[in-house]
Amino acid sequence: MGSSAFPQTNPPFVPPPPPVSQPGPPPNAANPNQRLRVQRPDAPGANDILAIADKQETEGSVSHMRGHAHLETTDRKLLADEIDYDEDTGEAEARGHVYFENFIEGDKLRCDRGKYNIRTETGIFYDVNGTSPAKIIARPGLLTTNNPFYFQGKWAERKEDRYVLHDGFVTDCKVPRPWWRLTAPTFDIIPHDRVIAYHAVFHIRQLPLFYSPAFYKSLKKTPRKSGFLTPHAGHSSRYGAILGIGYYWAINRSYDMLYESQYFSSRGFAHTFDFRGKVKPGTDFSFNLYGVNDRGVTIADTVQKQGGVLFSFNGRSDLGHGWEARGQVNYLSSFLFRQSFTESFHEAIFSESHSVGFVTKHWSTFGFNVVVERGEEFQSVAPDDKVLIRKLPEVEFVSRERQVVGGPVPVWFSLESSAGFLDRTQPDFQTRKFVDRIDVNPRVTTAFHFAGFSLMPSFAVRETSYGSSIRDTLLSGEDVLRSAREFRIELVPPSLARIYNSPKWLGGEKVKHVIEARAEYVFVDGARDFSRIIRFDENDLLSDRNELRVSVGNRLFVKNSGGAVNEVLSWEVSQSRYFDPTFGGAVIAGQRNVVESAAELTGFAFLNGPRNYSPIVSVLRYQNRVNLEWRTDYDPLHANISNSGISADMRFSKYFISLGHNQVHSDPVLSPSSNQFRGLFGVGNENKRGWNAAFSAYYDYKRGILEFATTQVSYNTDCCGVSFQYRRFNIGTRDESQYRVAFAVSNVGTFGTLKKQERIF
Repeated sequence: MGSSAFPQTNPPFVPPPPPVSQPGPPPNAANPNQRLRVQRPDAPGANDILAIADKQETEGSVSHMRGHAHLETTDRKLLADEIDYDEDTGEAEARGHVYFENFIEGDKLRCDRGKYNIRTETGIFYDVNGTSPAKIIARPGLLTTNNPFYFQGKWAERKEDRYVLHDGFVTDCKVPRPWWRLTAPTFDIIPHDRVIAYHAVFHIRQLPLFYSPAFYKSLKKTPRKSGFLTPHAGHSSRYGAILGIGYYWAINRSYDMLYESQYFSSRGFAHTFDFRGKVKPGTDFSFNLYGVNDRGVTIADTVQKQGGVLFSFNGRSDLGHGWEARGQVNYLSSFLFRQSFTESFHEAIFSESHSVGFVTKHWSTFGFNVVVERGEEFQSVAPDDKVLIRKLPEVEFVSRERQVVGGPVPVWFSLESSAGFLDRTQPDFQTRKFVDRIDVNPRVTTAFHFAGFSLMPSFAVRETSYGSSIRDTLLSGEDVLRSAREFRIELVPPSLARIYNSPKWLGGEKVKHVIEARAEYVFVDGARDFSRIIRFDENDLLSDRNELRVSVGNRLFVKNSGGAVNEVLSWEVSQSRYFDPTFGGAVIAGQRNVVESAAELTGFAFLNGPRNYSPIVSVLRYQNRVNLEWRTDYDPLHANISNSGISADMRFSKYFISLGHNQVHSDPVLSPSSNQFRGLFGVGNENKRGWNAAFSAYYDYKRGILEFATTQVSYNTDCCGVSFQYRRFNIGTRDESQYRVAFAVSNVGTFGTLKKQERIF
């Protein structure tokens, strides 16, 4: 087997020393795209080459290795039936069952024959196929697979830092019958950097789907590269044919921009513009703009243009020395535009737009804020039918509760204060541009504990000065000084608890039932000018109060065999008793009244006149395999449930269900009656192989209208997936059907008209 010159197995030999080079920069842990070299166990040394074969012969500097030839360095390995290796030049020529592996990049390739230079790390391989490890980025909306990328070509070159594959294809599906392939005459690949395929054709099975003169794919962990986005096309019963294309511009390390244009054949052009940047550490921003140049739609022989614009800006900056600035600006040209062109049902029914900017600093128990705020509430799609409230600006100084007296009778002090300029505009009412308001609210609190009981009294003064007021339903320039005094006392008796063996439906070993009760008495005097106060925010809802609020809570805690304790069930019931049914004259019969006391108790208005007690407010929560929450208000004055909201979510095996129902039975003076149902039913998830399907709907029982519905069906293979979605809108002025489709390539991305934020899974 062996020759006379060499034994069967040779020890490692040292080649001529490489030229001296300057050391590169040290590894930068902050660079997510940098590859770190990890020493393999049992690998040859940095300057060693391991040469092994069944038979070896030498002719000068050339070694002829025959039978299971093995040539290996610290980072790379070359195997073949035959290898001729020149130790002077580093050239190796391999033939028969050639196998090459790059341990740093993880690439593996096989071919019939090839040439490779160990020193320059360059070479050429013929009739090649191989694999490259997949870059798996687990994020919502991205189909993933553990399959490597497979490639095949007539020949391939290794050039220093890159591979060039000729007349081949790339896929991450299992071969030999992949679901998708990207074929091209030339692939230029820099591992862990990027791939460029020239004159590429994307195939699904044998069907060519689209052509690109140059297709770019980043292989970096955090890719950023300028280029055109994949075009998309679709159809809508309202917009007609839809065509779209976009461009992403990576301006530099700190800034990037995205522009996308869509053409609606029946309506015109839509434009999306995104710009974001990081000015310096601790200072960044993002800006988004969406607008439509609408040609209009015919309604009752009249062309109505529903286009418009909306934009949002978010920014923050660390100003140093504990100061921070943050801002969010949202602008919507009209509610009609949002309802007509948004792709989200929740956004279509959201009738508010809020903007706020502030500079703040917090130290010890204190806080200082300078706030500029703008809030819009759209009443309908009619022009200018909205309520606009602005703060221009407002300064706030607050102090959390801090102990100022210790001992057996401790005392805590807190403070809320603000001063600013405000204005309010609505169709039938408008204040002057700058209405000054100064508000000061100091509070002292103490606590007593005895025999398991806790008694916590507090006393507060609230002085508020307004630069304008309302006189006989008309705006007046007269000042108003509201001087209120508040006394609160809260009683918390000891809780009652008992431990039982846990029933099967709760799981666990033991269950603890806890009953908690509390009572709070509130007395407010001096806020008698309620009808003269202009409503800007919750500070203006203060009224006289004389009430007692009582609540009782039941909780079930389950302890499992491992000792972990979880709350699985809670039920809290509360009600208020009003000793002043008119709240100092603030509550007027025959109209909707909102005061601070009612807003603290429940989110639904119930004061349409003086009354001596509130509805009974119930909140039930259950979390054990099923997440259930039921909020309801029972009004004993009218002997009915005034409102009810229930939601339930559950997942078992591959199935998931989400249900919700909201109902309001109310006096029309308070709010219109409503009865709405929502449901989501599905099987599977975004990464489940095979068929996945889901259906969601929002139905209005009162009007007998299906307001929104979505049906999505997806099929995922081991490397790709296709999704079809049907969407139905019937809200306000919008009656539309949409059809969306998307093709997802694992670990790469999604192409088509079905966007990530619109998918069910």
